[in-house]
Amino acid sequence: MNTLELGLIGNSRTSALIDKNARIVWWCYPTFDSDPVCCRLMQPDDTAPAYGYIDVGFDKIRQADQYYERNSAVLVTRFGDNAHNVIEIIDFAPCFPMHDRLFTPSTIIRIIRRVAGRPRITLRIRPAANYGSDAPQVLAGAHHISYKGSEQTLRVTTDASISSILDEKPFFLNDSVTLILGPDQAVESAPQDIGRAYYEATVRYWQNWIHNISLPFEWQDAVIRAAITLRMNTFYDTGAIIAAVTTSIPGSSAARHNRDYRYSWVRDSYFVVSALNRLGATGTMERYLQYILNIIADSKGLPFQPVYGIHRNADLTERTADSLGGYNGRGPVRIGNNACHETQNDVYGSAVLACTQAFFDKRLHRPADRNVFADLERLGEEALARYNQPDVDIWHREGHEHIHTFSSVMCWAACDRLAAIARELNMKTRALQWETHAKTIRDDILAHAWNETIGSFTTTWDGDEVNASLLLMAELRFTEPDDPRFTGTVARIGERLLRGDFLLRYEGEDTDGVPDTALLVCTFWWILALAYIGEKDKARAAFEKILSRRNRLGLLSADVSREGNELWGNFPQTYSMVGLIQCAVRLSIPWENAF
Repeated sequence: MNTLELGLIGNSRTSALIDKNARIVWWCYPTFDSDPVCCRLMQPDDTAPAYGYIDVGFDKIRQADQYYERNSAVLVTRFGDNAHNVIEIIDFAPCFPMHDRLFTPSTIIRIIRRVAGRPRITLRIRPAANYGSDAPQVLAGAHHISYKGSEQTLRVTTDASISSILDEKPFFLNDSVTLILGPDQAVESAPQDIGRAYYEATVRYWQNWIHNISLPFEWQDAVIRAAITLRMNTFYDTGAIIAAVTTSIPGSSAARHNRDYRYSWVRDSYFVVSALNRLGATGTMERYLQYILNIIADSKGLPFQPVYGIHRNADLTERTADSLGGYNGRGPVRIGNNACHETQNDVYGSAVLACTQAFFDKRLHRPADRNVFADLERLGEEALARYNQPDVDIWHREGHEHIHTFSSVMCWAACDRLAAIARELNMKTRALQWETHAKTIRDDILAHAWNETIGSFTTTWDGDEVNASLLLMAELRFTEPDDPRFTGTVARIGERLLRGDFLLRYEGEDTDGVPDTALLVCTFWWILALAYIGEKDKARAAFEKILSRRNRLGLLSADVSREGNELWGNFPQTYSMVGLIQCAVRLSIPWENAF
C-alpha cells in the first residue's frame, strides 16, 4: 500500500518523491507537468506493472534511516542488515549558481555508498512512458543506458556495471556508484567526480539560501523545511509556482473527486510569495512578477484564469490516464485541470497582492515601475467590474455560483493595493481614483456581506452561512483585528465549522457525517485568526497539534485524517507549507525576547 511518508527532492525544474526504502515512486520528467517516468505512486501494488520506478535492492534490511542533509534539499537514506553491512543512498537534483545564473537541469543524481561491511545491491531502473501505459525503448552504450519515452529520452550515465543494471543482477558495492539520470546528453567527466562536485555545490547552495532568510525564533526546523519545499515548487524557468508535484491523490479514502495540482494557481501563488517574502526570500516574488506580467500580456482580451500551466499555457482541459489505477486504486488519474475554465473573481486581487511588495522593496535588483503598474491596473479594472458578480466557490463546489464575499474582498484588495502603489510612484491622480474604487467596493461589501442577525460576515452576499476563507479578512487588512465584526465572524466560524482539532471548509460539508479528513489550510487560517484576535495560547496549542501531523521528514499534504496521522491529498501541498510558515512567524516569541 502506498503512503505519503515520502521525501521530496527537486531543483525548481524537476522534482521526485522517494519512499522510505529509497524507491523513486514519482518523477515527472523533464519538468513538473511532464509524463511521469516514475509513476508507481499511482499504481495499486497488486496490479502494478514491472516498471514505473527506480530503486536499490538490498536484502534483509535490519534498519533504515532517512533524513535531509542539514538545511538542504538533499535526501539521505541509510540501510543496514543483520550482517552489519550498511549502505547510504544520496539523492538530489543539482541546483547551484553557474555562469551567472542558477543551474537547474532536469536531472537527478543518485550516489550509493558503502558505509560498512561488504554489501551486495541490485540496481533496478524501470522507467515508464505515456503515463504508465508503456515501457520505454532501451538502448545501451558503454557507460550509459538510454530509455526512450514519450516526451524526452531519459539517459542514465553511471560508473556501475551496465550489464548488471540491464540484467538486474546483484553485485558487491566496494566503494560507491553514481547514477546521473537526465537528458540524453554525454557527460564530460567521470560520474563519480560529477556526483561529488554537484553534491557539494547543491548542499552549499541550499545552506546559503537558508542562511540568508529571516527565521522566527521558534519552530525553525519546521519553517526551514517548509521554505525549502516551497522553493522547490517554483519553476525557475518562467517563475510559475505549482500547487503540488502530484496529480490525483484524493482528499480522503472516500473522496469522489481528485485533481491535478502540477500547475500554477494564481491564489496559491500569492500565498507562497507572501510567505517567502516574510522570510526575506524575495527572489520568488521577482520571478513570479515576470510570470504574471507575461500572463497578463498573453490574456489581453480574454478572462483571467484561476490557473495556468508552468509554461504559461492556458488550456489545461482534463483527460485521464487510463493505464494508471490511481493512488491505492482510487482513480482516475487526471492530466490537466478544468479549473482553468472556471470563473473565480478573487484571482485579480491575488495577482496584484503577489506583486505589490516589488514596488516598495529597495533590495530588489529590478524594482517594479510605472510600466508594471499599468499592467496591474488592467487587473484592477477587471476587479472593479467583477467584485459584485457571481463566481464559483473557491472550494470548486458545483452549483454554487453566487457573489462570494472572499472574492469581493480580494477585488477590494486589488484596488486598495493599487492605490498604495500609485502613492509610492507619486501618481496622485491615479492613487485617488483607486482609493475611490476601493471605498466603493468596501462599502458595498459591508452593506451586503455583513449579517447583523448572526453577528458575522457571510460566505455570500445577503447570506447566512460562513466558510473558512472569511478568516483571512484581517490578514488582508479589510478589517482591523479588533473590529467587532471580525471577532464576531471568528466566533461564528468556530461555532459552525470547528470539529475537534480541525476546521471544516464550509457549512454543510458534514451533511453526510463528519469528514474523515480535514483540509489543513483551513485550520491554519483558524490559527492565524486566533492570533490576530489575541488568543495566542489557544492558537499555539492548535499549531503544535498540526505540526505533529507532518510526515517523518516534515512535509504536509493538502489533507490529514482527523484521527491518526494519515496524509491525503496532493503532496507536498504548498497551501499547507505556507500555512505552517505564516503561523510560525505570527506566533513565535520575538528574537529580542527569546533569551
